[in-house]
Amino acid sequence: MSKGVRYMLVATFMFTLMKVCVKLVPHIPAIEVILFRSLISLVISVYYLRKQRVSVWGNNKPILVLRGATGAVALITYFSLIQQIPLATMSTLQYLAPIFTAILGIFLVKEKVRPWQWVFFAVSFAGVLVVRGFDDRISLLHLGMGIGASLFMGLAYNFIRMLKTSEHPLVIIFYFPLVLLPIAGVWSAMVWVQPQGWDWLVLLAVGLCTQIAQFFMTKSYQSEELSKVSILNYIGLIYALLFGWVLFDETFNLMTYLGMALVIAGVALNVVLKKKA
Repeated sequence: MSKGVRYMLVATFMFTLMKVCVKLVPHIPAIEVILFRSLISLVISVYYLRKQRVSVWGNNKPILVLRGATGAVALITYFSLIQQIPLATMSTLQYLAPIFTAILGIFLVKEKVRPWQWVFFAVSFAGVLVVRGFDDRISLLHLGMGIGASLFMGLAYNFIRMLKTSEHPLVIIFYFPLVLLPIAGVWSAMVWVQPQGWDWLVLLAVGLCTQIAQFFMTKSYQSEELSKVSILNYIGLIYALLFGWVLFDETFNLMTYLGMALVIAGVALNVVLKKKA
């Protein structure tokens, strides 16, 4: 197993823990959760960059800002979805991102997608549509939000790949909260809900889990081809199903599980194809 694959497996698990924490505070607006997440990420990034004597501003500022902006749009939408729909369903919608990552990678970083991969992408996308069609908790608006967020996340992942030789991973992570913090700050001021008791610990966990996940995800995308490691995000669906069932009593009908199985099947087939290639 390559370093890039190992990095992505760690990132996927930590991202799932972060989603669980967001869902544990449904009474706090999503943008407020993002504000705390951004503050924690910014402080940690600056601390370690200073410690390693690396300039926080990086070299390729336009691409760094674009990575931050596209990631910000995706994150705001994803966090809103986490609080509105089942955890595993949200994760399934989010896992369209690797498909957009690979497709956009053709144009932005000149990576190849083999003919059979298109078929496997279609299988995964069909699985998402099956999940939507047989789960009344998912509206067309939710589906549109999930697709749009995944498109922007696919763009963000490609910008990370474009920065693979010019930037320290923590610099790339730093620009995410740098761009997001002003937006979250102004928005949160208009919808503020005061955290109470355990809310503070959960909000702290959101930031810490995200920081760890972002670091390993960035290392993964800098180490491997996008189409190889991005699809490993789908493994998080298994984590989401388990956490959703144990913590939030979330269950699904047979057809919904079938849709999720199609998503996993598309991922597994892509992994096999890339390994043979």
